Amino acid sequence: MNVIFGLIVLVAALVAGVAGVLGNGGSGHALTHGFAVFGYHVTGSTGTLFLYGIVVGAIALAGLSLLLAGAHTASALGNGTPRSASSPGPGEGWRRLFARQAAPRPAPAEPPEPLAGQRAPDATAGTPAPAGHLTNGSHP
Repeated sequence: MNVIFGLIVLVAALVAGVAGVLGNGGSGHALTHGFAVFGYHVTGSTGTLFLYGIVVGAIALAGLSLLLAGAHTASALGNGTPRSASSPGPGEGWRRLFARQAAPRPAPAEPPEPLAGQRAPDATAGTPAPAGHLTNGSHP
């Protein structure tokens, strides 16, 4: 649901940006006061200035997303949780690709020991009681 909402907002912003650039172009929308950014004198229309603002905003958004992705990765690696197979650490990818893998050992299948005077939980009703016990589970 969030992805659909995000796409709707993205398309709306794109439409507003294109309308703002195209609607404010030409000599009727010329900049009245020129200004400079890093020694570059910005001239043209207000639509051109709006386009520059969109480009600067997109670059800022890309930088912010890289910053947050790097912070998320650093916190995931530094919080003490073991790395999963899907996220190898630096330099581990090639080592794990060519490393010998040990086969996993199956867990021993031992039934739990019954309490004194009780049948094992997996025993059926037709199973005779162990030697030294009566059928109701008590001792003789």
